[in-house]
Amino acid sequence: MSDLPAASLDHLRHPDLDALRPAFSTHKPRILILYGSLRAVSYSRLLAHEAARLLEHFGCEVKIFDPAGLPLPDAEPVNHPKVQELRDLSAWSEGQVWVSPERHGAMTGIMKAQIDWIPLSVGSVRPTQGKTLAVMQVSGGSQSFNAINQLRVLGRWMRMITIPNQSSVAKAFQEFDADGRMKPSSYHDRVVDVCEELVKFTLLTRDASGYLTDRYSERKEEAEKLEQRTRLESI
Repeated sequence: MSDLPAASLDHLRHPDLDALRPAFSTHKPRILILYGSLRAVSYSRLLAHEAARLLEHFGCEVKIFDPAGLPLPDAEPVNHPKVQELRDLSAWSEGQVWVSPERHGAMTGIMKAQIDWIPLSVGSVRPTQGKTLAVMQVSGGSQSFNAINQLRVLGRWMRMITIPNQSSVAKAFQEFDADGRMKPSSYHDRVVDVCEELVKFTLLTRDASGYLTDRYSERKEEAEKLEQRTRLESI
């Protein structure tokens, strides 16, 4: 007997070790990278491409979304080509990297617009739930964590598994060479750390993400809806 009078015991589940340790998929981890600038010389874009090279080295299939032409949220219908491209890439991905410049102490509107176009749910499908996420930012001045702190909040809101590590590149204009490649530095080392950790977490969780995001409250709610539908159909 359980002393849990407020809980619906029919929908409580004990942890299932077998469900937490499924057979690993053998395809390459699928990673989507978003960056938050449209500038001709965009350090967030350069950092996004640097991360892509590292992720590909670690065995991932990587796609980078170009935000140019993406309308403001709700300014166009969801069948707009750029919106559909972004949503399709999000659905395709098993993990994501969000890279934003810091502007006025926050992420850019371009970064936020991309995230706002990705819905929490489409029918019964949650396009970001259970996917892994790494957050990075670039700054024009001293090191700051304002943008990545906001990105972490959004990652939680989007029900993503945001990895512990993160990267904030200060004075980004000093950290890339004339070919757009990141110079050796402690900042670059941290970017490597983040990409390596993202791959590990993605490999660890992608096959168990359905079980990891299976929730008591949602099981209980779905059962109540089914009971109500059955009752109505019997009238």
